[in-house]
Parts: sequence; C-alpha cells; structure tokens
Amino acid sequence: MPGVTNDERGRRIFQIHKERAVETAIAKIRQSLGSDWDLFSQQEIQTLHSILGEAWVSIERSVWEQSVFTRLTRADLEEIIRIGNDVQSKKIREETAIGEIGRILKGSI
Repeated sequence: MPGVTNDERGRRIFQIHKERAVETAIAKIRQSLGSDWDLFSQQEIQTLHSILGEAWVSIERSVWEQSVFTRLTRADLEEIIRIGNDVQSKKIREETAIGEIGRILKGSI
C-alpha cells in the first residue's frame, strides 16, 4: 500500500482488533441472553457496542480476556448501557465509566 505510513497501518490493525473483540463479546452476550436480547433497542445495542469498544481500549487486557461475557445478566447489560448513555450525555467522564464497566466485567470472571 504505497503512501500508507506504518502509523496508519498500526492504527487500522488496532481498530480491527478492537472491532473483532467487541463483536465476539456481543455475539456471546446475544447467544446467552436468547430472546431477552430482542428487548434491547438498536440504539441500546449501538451504545453497548461503543462503550464496550472504549472499555476494550482502556481496561487491563487480562480483565477483558478473562471476562465471561455469557455470565453478564440483563441487569449488567442495562447498567453498561446506562453508563454508555451517561458518557454520551457527559454526565460522567469516560475514565469513571471505564472503571465501572471494569468492575462489572470483573464480576463475570
């Protein structure tokens, strides 16, 4: 790829890894929730996807890798989505949100 710097290539690879990790986590969540997954709106799912992506970037890799996403309850997901909404509306800082999500994920280990 002429004209593409190593930095750009590195950022793209990082983005691909992040997307793959989040998609894998959401697939596990969706499967474990069964029909309850359909209770979440498209907007809530987008918020979940976004905030899990930010969590993947910021939390310790070992916490993410050890998290058992199939153990997350509907209440856990509603809390994660609420946290994501609070970040989007600037009610809480992203650092605070990531700490709260990390606590939820550690509970699934």
